[in-house]
Amino acid sequence: MGSTLYSYLLLKSLYEPTSSFEELARSDPSPLAIFFRYSVWLLLLPPCFALIGGANFGWRIGAAEPLMLDAQSLLVVSVGYFLVLIFGLFSTALISSWMASTYGADANLGKHVALITIVGEPLAIASIVHLFPDVLVNMLVLIPTMIWSMYLLYKGIPIVLSTPPERGMLMASSLVGWLLVAAVSLLGISMALWTLGVGPLLGV
Repeated sequence: MGSTLYSYLLLKSLYEPTSSFEELARSDPSPLAIFFRYSVWLLLLPPCFALIGGANFGWRIGAAEPLMLDAQSLLVVSVGYFLVLIFGLFSTALISSWMASTYGADANLGKHVALITIVGEPLAIASIVHLFPDVLVNMLVLIPTMIWSMYLLYKGIPIVLSTPPERGMLMASSLVGWLLVAAVSLLGISMALWTLGVGPLLGV
């Protein structure tokens, strides 16, 4: 795989998504190469922004006073955030690759890792809003960005994985369903662990 693909996987995928998808469709990328040369740096952005924002402004939920955590708690939350993002990337890519045979798509894991990375790139860049971790402000920025990411998913699957558009739409919808279930499950697990005392202490 030449450097051309990596140039497309950088910022070009934001304003030339079709070209990026076509370049990816012609390549045979290694999943680990994609991860270490590209994905991991994007995955680092949201936790780093959240760490900086939480340390300087605290977490703001509505009109309540900002929730200020100590440095150790903020670091624990940020590392957990990073690990969850890694799990989300690889679990989604693996499920996408597993679904491929059902929808007549290419099952190359490297392509799936690269595609999911491109789909998540707008969210990673928009996470700069975590520098001011107010829930309302973050929602106003990240919800439209999430819609753009979903558009990239629906547009990219047929091109990258060489499957008819109607099958690509069904496959993308299945992946969106998985992501919704995973997000709700993660919230439930987080609440349960925090209730059991696994997590930052808030009583300071």
